[in-house]
Amino acid sequence: MREDSPLKTWKDLVAYAKANPGKLTYASPGLGSSLHITMENLAAREGMELLHVPFKGYADASVALLGGHVMAHADSTGWAELVDAGRVRLLVTWGAQRTKRWPQVPTLKDLGYPIVANSPYGLAGPKGMDPAVVKVLHDAFKKALEDPDYQKILERLDQEAYYLNGADYATLARKTFEEEREVVKRLGLRM
Repeated sequence: MREDSPLKTWKDLVAYAKANPGKLTYASPGLGSSLHITMENLAAREGMELLHVPFKGYADASVALLGGHVMAHADSTGWAELVDAGRVRLLVTWGAQRTKRWPQVPTLKDLGYPIVANSPYGLAGPKGMDPAVVKVLHDAFKKALEDPDYQKILERLDQEAYYLNGADYATLARKTFEEEREVVKRLGLRM
């Protein structure tokens, strides 16, 4: 939310959206993105009707928020400096725990939602890849993930490394796909 928004908390946002169906506009970095899906999941849980305004990425969406063209912005990176500068207000975070940078901001779990939305990234290859090639790629990417320079970037973005081995990531991907299937269907998006 912009710092001058009368909606100061997530509870305020929910109350406004319920009282004004379809009037609360929110930006995301794209139709069908994990951020869009999570917002629609929250809307369904609360009985809210939100107006989604998809953008191609963070930059355009943040300009729309700062310009007052949308009321809220769901995104996972980029906004930290705007929060620190007091230009936008962080209402809730979607990680498993509160952030180190803004420990006063509640998580969805703190507010009673059984949701953690991390937007994980993973790599996949063709079925039947040579296990030796898989190991080389795995080890190289794991090493990069642990690189101190990369860790500094994550810290600057108030993110934490979230490593899973191939089998665990495949399990997470399948679980996420199944959990998001209903929201995608309800929105009329193609899978």
